[in-house]
Parts: sequence; C-alpha cells; structure tokens
Amino acid sequence: MRTRLGDTQSEFAARYHIPFRTIQNWETGVRKPPEYMLDLLENRIQSDLANRKTVSLPKYDPRKDDLPKRSDFVGAMSWLKAVQEHIGEPFVFALDEALMCQGNFGGRSDEFIVWGYGSDVAARFNGVVLLGNQVSPYNVAERNGLRYTDFNRTVADALANESILDMQGITEALSRYYSKNGDSFAGVFVVPEYQDRFTELAEAAVDYYAN
Repeated sequence: MRTRLGDTQSEFAARYHIPFRTIQNWETGVRKPPEYMLDLLENRIQSDLANRKTVSLPKYDPRKDDLPKRSDFVGAMSWLKAVQEHIGEPFVFALDEALMCQGNFGGRSDEFIVWGYGSDVAARFNGVVLLGNQVSPYNVAERNGLRYTDFNRTVADALANESILDMQGITEALSRYYSKNGDSFAGVFVVPEYQDRFTELAEAAVDYYAN
C-alpha cells in the first residue's frame, strides 16, 4: 500500500496518523494489522490516488450549460445552493467553494469557477472544475444541505493545485483559523510532500492576520 503512494515509512505514518513503529512492525511481519484497518487504509489510499491535480482552468464554452451567476445572489450560501440544484446530482464542493461553506471565505462577486468532486457529468456546466470523481467521506462535511471538503482536505487540495489557483481564499481562511484557534495552526494536518510550502503559506496567513 505504502509504495503505491511513493511514501517512506515515516511519510506514510504521518499521512495517516499511524505510529511509525506500528508501520515498521506491519511491514516486517512482527504484527499483522486487523482486517478492518486494512480495508480503511485501502479506501483512504484509493481516494488519495484518485485526487488529481488540475492542469488548466476552463474557458467559457457556449455549448455548455450555464450555472447561476454569483453576482445575482446576496450571500455565498444561497448561490451555492442554487449551483447545487442546477448540477442536480451528488456533488462535493472544494477549494474556494468549500471555504465559503465553512464560513472561512466570502468569495468574489464575479466568481465563475466552481471547484468540486463529482461525476464527469457535472463538467457539462461552464466553470465546473472537477478535482476528482470521488473523495473520502472522512474528508466531507455537510451544512445546510451542502456537502463540502473539510478544512484539512481543502488545504491539501489548494496546495496540490496552487499553480492555477488564486491562493487569496486559502490565505484568508488560514488567517481566520489562526485567529480563532488562539494564534495557532494546531489541528491542521498537511501531508509530507506539501509541508514546506504550507509553512510558507502559514507565515503569509499570519502576516495577513497581523495587518
């Protein structure tokens, strides 16, 4: 399992919050993990492998259907509910839209891109960017009938897609998290490959909070 992700033992342990010694014991045969744990890990790994980086943002296509305009709604939540109704099938909001659901980002009045997880059918709408077809239910929260990625998954998705993502939303969200949690980022978990970049982003968020 570990090698499919390209992780070292210590990275795999950090990714799934498993003691390093436990990983060593499993792989050397000293101990055998319980079946339920193997099933849980398999599901999480499949989800992480399925999470794909998006290489480009969509441009307006007159052949596609349009979603409700953000500028036609007073609040972000009312807009997202209208978007969900138009998509008309299971959809998990991600990135900026997830931050709006969490109450960590107000969004922009000219919002066009809608990030999320769902079937490829959702891409028939202009502006929809699919990060993947599915995401682990352990990383999904729900509020007012809307499903969205939790804060840790949202941060991970932002770091994975930073090359095409306006990081203003995640910077503001991290700044609010820092303020609400007693000037601390305790509880934010970042997988090993993005740890260095997260440290830089966290510093920018602290500066944003200070100013």
